Amino acid sequence: MSTLMKSLLGACALTTLSLSAYAETSLTIGTVNNGQMIQMQKLSDDFTKANPDIKLNWVTLEENVLRQKVTTDIATKGGQFDIMTIGTYEVPIWGKKGWLVSLDKLGADYDVDDLLPAIRAGLTVDGKLYAAPFYGESSMVMYRKDLMDKAGLKMPDAPTWTFIREAADKMTDKAAGIYGICLRGQAGWGENMAFLTATSNSFGARWFDMNWAPQFDKPEWKATLDYYLAIMKADGPPGASANGFNENLALFNAGKCGMWIDATVAASFVTGKDSTVADKVGFALAPDNGLGKRGNWLWAWSLAVPAGSAKTEAAEKFISWATSKHYLDYVASKEGWSNVPPGTRKSLYANPDYAKIPFAAMTLASINSADPTHPTVQPVPYVGVQFVAIPEFAGIATEVGQDFSAALAGTMSEADALAKAQASTEAAMKKAGYIK
Repeated sequence: MSTLMKSLLGACALTTLSLSAYAETSLTIGTVNNGQMIQMQKLSDDFTKANPDIKLNWVTLEENVLRQKVTTDIATKGGQFDIMTIGTYEVPIWGKKGWLVSLDKLGADYDVDDLLPAIRAGLTVDGKLYAAPFYGESSMVMYRKDLMDKAGLKMPDAPTWTFIREAADKMTDKAAGIYGICLRGQAGWGENMAFLTATSNSFGARWFDMNWAPQFDKPEWKATLDYYLAIMKADGPPGASANGFNENLALFNAGKCGMWIDATVAASFVTGKDSTVADKVGFALAPDNGLGKRGNWLWAWSLAVPAGSAKTEAAEKFISWATSKHYLDYVASKEGWSNVPPGTRKSLYANPDYAKIPFAAMTLASINSADPTHPTVQPVPYVGVQFVAIPEFAGIATEVGQDFSAALAGTMSEADALAKAQASTEAAMKKAGYIK
């Protein structure tokens, strides 16, 4: 064999080796067990067919477990995940710490400017996007129109908490297994405290004053908890202190709830094939108390790449696919427009086919009405609607959530729950150096 031929064969072997090494690129994706994320996994053949050199490994976890695992992994640089599903709370904190890769290579046709401004702003640090939104959400009222009619009431587009209490009382029929309202009771900063923090804003409450002093000993928080405990004990389902998003979704879809105030993303599920009341559901803005703030939140479940990843190029390629206009069109072609991940792109809400979906307009109105830079009636030193964008918040709010969940379960008095929340939050803020 000639020297030239040997050189050519050697070059070919090196090229083949290089290609096979790239062919073995494997991405581990940590994600939450919400319906939209499970759907993404099911439809990911569209990505792998176009990118046969990238293998996808999925780690799908319950919300509280996912948060714990990805937080531990990124803080310790564990390298367990190549792509993380994280939220609007984590992105600005982790981006500033340098824990995330800025997403500069999503492709020329990605169209970052098409992202909804409120959602994009929450994922941007110093002008750079550190996570791409898979779906965006606020919260709103989902209700049974048939039960509302039976109660002799008409749901306003913008209800008050007073109306919600009246409607819940009239719709409750415990003998028939129907509860006027289903709300989150499961402890967690992203579970019951997401709902209660957003609700407290509309009652004039806040987590901290301008000097970072905790506010659980103020009348506004007492009014919030008074309302929540009273309506849940009178009109909520049994065992509500264990119910999070998925449990309440199952109850609503089974026809057990007159109303459910929760994430706008649930709208496609309560009107979908798994719902026994799909043709009876109406939508309204989250309630208010006439103080200028509604009890709705702002959130995006987003995909991000941990800093130091050796697979950044492949990870950004997947993120670009999963959060693109193409993906929305692909979901629509497979599952119908009502099952497209909502709340991320202006072009989706400008699409006449999507505009026909009964919850589209209310979802967009809910997202646009939430203001994370001015979340409360009184001024605050923090950003965030249903969370406070400081690193300590997750731990503090999880502890407070356990106290409030105990109050709902009846194992702690409301007064003790508020006193414990005040004391634990104050201790944590002193330890972190916010207050003396």
